[in-house]
Amino acid sequence: MKDKLIELLNNSYSPYSKFRVAAIAVMKDGKEFNGVNVENASYGAAICAERVAITSAIANGYKKGDFNELYIMCDSNNIDTCCFICRQVIVEFFDANKKIIMMDKNGNTLIKTVSELCPYPFNEGSLL
Repeated sequence: MKDKLIELLNNSYSPYSKFRVAAIAVMKDGKEFNGVNVENASYGAAICAERVAITSAIANGYKKGDFNELYIMCDSNNIDTCCFICRQVIVEFFDANKKIIMMDKNGNTLIKTVSELCPYPFNEGSLL
């Protein structure tokens, strides 16, 4: 998966931050959906790689609970974690025990379950 993510980093549109991010959502049936961060001069209109990968799967007919793993790589020597907007989207579509695999550009890896990454989720139970 490391090599796929490194190649995918080249598709990032990040002229402002120069911080490239790639993500691959792997579904329970093995299908993969790619995502990269896409920035915008109006910063609020930018979208993160994780959300691109997840929403691409949804646009292709997958549903909540169909997600198996999420791989994320930042073009950095650090292993960076998901922003909190992405964590909220992950909580919405991934089961709590699913793995989020975060890598630096050298392939060093940090693996967390959704519940470890988001110990206090805001979800459908919060709306009761």
